[in-house]
Amino acid sequence: MTDAVLYNRDYSFANETGFVARLKKRVADYRLYRRTLNELRALDTRDLNDLGLSRFGLKAIAWESVYGA
Repeated sequence: MTDAVLYNRDYSFANETGFVARLKKRVADYRLYRRTLNELRALDTRDLNDLGLSRFGLKAIAWESVYGA
């Protein structure tokens, strides 16, 4: 019974409270931010222009996407 609990990799943080849960959420959010930023940076200038974006604002766009306004 204990083995099943130890090897269950449920990444929802709803059941956890306190410092560890907040830390896990911050790490997951930061990873999502970095992934989003990297994907935006991978777009070429033409694609960014089609979306109405400039390279100057990519960090702000990725930040808002993950953390909100």
